[in-house]
Amino acid sequence: MTEAITGLFVMLLLSFMRVPIALSMGLIGFAGLWWMKGVGPSMASVTTVVYESGFQYTLSVVPLFILMGNFVTRAGMSRELYRAAYTFVGHLRGGLAMATVLACAGFGAICGSSIATAATMTKVAYPSMRELGYSDELAAGSIAAGGTLGILIPPSTIMVIYGLMTETNIGKLFAAGILPGLVATFLLCMAVQYITWRDPKAGPRAQRSTWRERLLAMRDVWAVVILFIIVMGGIYGGVFTATEGAGIGAFGAFCFALARRVLTWKVLFEVLMESARTTGMLFMILVGALVFANFVNYTSMPVDLKNFVAQYQISPITVMIAICVIYVLLGTAMEELSMILLTVPIFFPLVVGLGFDPVWFGIIIVVVVEIGLISPPVGMNMFVVRSLLPNVSTTTIFRGVIPFVVADVVRLGILVAFPAISLWLPTMLKM
Repeated sequence: MTEAITGLFVMLLLSFMRVPIALSMGLIGFAGLWWMKGVGPSMASVTTVVYESGFQYTLSVVPLFILMGNFVTRAGMSRELYRAAYTFVGHLRGGLAMATVLACAGFGAICGSSIATAATMTKVAYPSMRELGYSDELAAGSIAAGGTLGILIPPSTIMVIYGLMTETNIGKLFAAGILPGLVATFLLCMAVQYITWRDPKAGPRAQRSTWRERLLAMRDVWAVVILFIIVMGGIYGGVFTATEGAGIGAFGAFCFALARRVLTWKVLFEVLMESARTTGMLFMILVGALVFANFVNYTSMPVDLKNFVAQYQISPITVMIAICVIYVLLGTAMEELSMILLTVPIFFPLVVGLGFDPVWFGIIIVVVVEIGLISPPVGMNMFVVRSLLPNVSTTTIFRGVIPFVVADVVRLGILVAFPAISLWLPTMLKM
């Protein structure tokens, strides 16, 4: 266990020294195996990881879902979602901020990336909120927080990577994310209501829409609904696998973008290049994490953690709460994907050994990652919003996300206390 703790400490030290996280994990994993087994076995392990990661068929789901999200963004579906949500709740106090959260939930159902969701909704929702007189804190905070729904409501690249690492059924993970996603959407809307209750000027009401306007707006989101039903319905119904569903979704999004005449050869090239860059980044981090995981698994750390819990008779729920606290703290200082890839090899054997469902644990991990996405000082969604809104200070965004962080912590407590919220739908679908 000493070797694993030493490696973890050195890896974190390298990360804080601005060494890329993929390189930090890969280097420490390679050096640790070299130290314990010799240079030959260490090189063989790294070679195997790189080869298997590059040729693993199931990993093709990652670039396909990324490609689908990029096509959806270019097709302008986010605008229709925001407009539809606005017609229903825009007349309420803080209605535009709630419409942003609802639109983020809908966009997350066809995107799968929190950063992409936050970036897209910043361009769509912020001008409308500023025009109506919304405070920068509420506007930026609701966009950053709503963007986190992109990795909880399926499809989700984080769930795919967790499922591949732990050999958990990806279809079950997708199904398990739907109800927690609805709970998250509700609590984020309640956070907006709390903010506007304390300061009504932060989110003034907009004009009430007629039912005719609402029906016309709902008619515009048919493409989003059809794409979600085809992809998720096919996966849940057993018609095709998650990988095949991702391919069908990417092709469907391509067809919608083509039909809306937003695809030129230049735009198509930009979409493909952006998807390739994002995929390359994810795969580099994944390879580094798997090399580090091989090192951790070779040490006695997973077994020692189980023995420690058994020796002191610590209750499983206490262990789970401690793990959640560790994740939330790590989320304030680490990039989210790296955090998952780093910690899952350590915590997953312990959690499964304590009798917790791996699907439920996957949802819990995604939720704590969402908290990390909007937690100062390095929440990625906050910096995405900041980069697109240069006139809004970082301090303003930090203040704006605090009520939403509290709402997410409440949601985490609810999901830990009531696992059935996450597990009911996968059980009903008998996946």
